[in-house]
Parts: sequence; C-alpha cells; structure tokens
Amino acid sequence: MTAIDDKWTQVQWIGAPFDAGAGSHEGPNPDGRGTSRDFANGSIYWTQGTGAHEVHGDIRLHYAELGGSGGFLGYPLTDESGCPDGAGRFNHFEGGSIYWTPQTGARETHGAIRDLWAGMGWERSFLGYPTTDEMGPGDNRSNRFQHGHVTWTPSGGAVAHHSTLID
Repeated sequence: MTAIDDKWTQVQWIGAPFDAGAGSHEGPNPDGRGTSRDFANGSIYWTQGTGAHEVHGDIRLHYAELGGSGGFLGYPLTDESGCPDGAGRFNHFEGGSIYWTPQTGARETHGAIRDLWAGMGWERSFLGYPTTDEMGPGDNRSNRFQHGHVTWTPSGGAVAHHSTLID
C-alpha cells in the first residue's frame, strides 16, 4: 500500500479510482517530486515532504486551472477543510491557498498578501473571503476581498484597505 492508498481508506467518499486520461492507477507527476491519483470525486497528491492530501470540488478545478502540482501553488499541505466561520472551505498548498464559498467561488491568494490576510485572521478579518485571484504586474499586486482589498508593492509591502460602497 502507498500513502495515497492509505489516505483513500480515510476518505472513501472520494469514490473509486477514475481514469482522467492517464489511467486509474497512482502515477508519478511530471515534476518528479510526487505522485497523484484521480478518483471519481477528487484527487489525492503525495510527496515525501507534504504527505498525502485530497483536493476536490471547485477548489480542485481551480487548482488544475492554475497548473496543479506543477504550478506555483505546488502540492497540497492540507485536505480540503471547512473554515471556522462555517461559510467556506479551503486547501493550503506549498505556495498559497485556495478559498471557496458559494458566493465567491474558488479564489487563490499567496505570498505577502496571503501572509497579511492570515495574520489578520483569514476570513474572520474585516476583509472576509477573497473575490479575485491575486493579480497585477510583479511590482504592483493585489487581491480583492468581500469587504476590501490588499495591495502589495516592493516599497510598501502588503497593505489592507477597507472598501467603501458607493450608490
């Protein structure tokens, strides 16, 4: 048995192994660092350093859109979990996080913007959940949130801003 098989025994709701084009067996990922296996309701990823973690639903789809384990997010560090406020769900990855709510969809945040938001209390902060992925050129980044936004520049670092609604 592999670590992915062991994880599968813990999350049977993920369903049977599924052939998503690469066969239904566990296989090495192109980066040579880890392995993965697709199931009917999600995927399980494993590396020696991160262990085995599942990703499913809209978070899984967005993770794949962002390059999956071969993208900037890297491998999952957590299983998909519910947020403390009971409204959303998340996965943390080596290079950032994806948060999901029915209202916002799945959105990623990473780097100094994510670090500031985490330090503020994540979704329990005045910002709420992210409503966009991090965006902008390398020297002027931002993420929009339900009740504000966070900007980052090399000179100013990450700064949180309240939104003002205008009718």
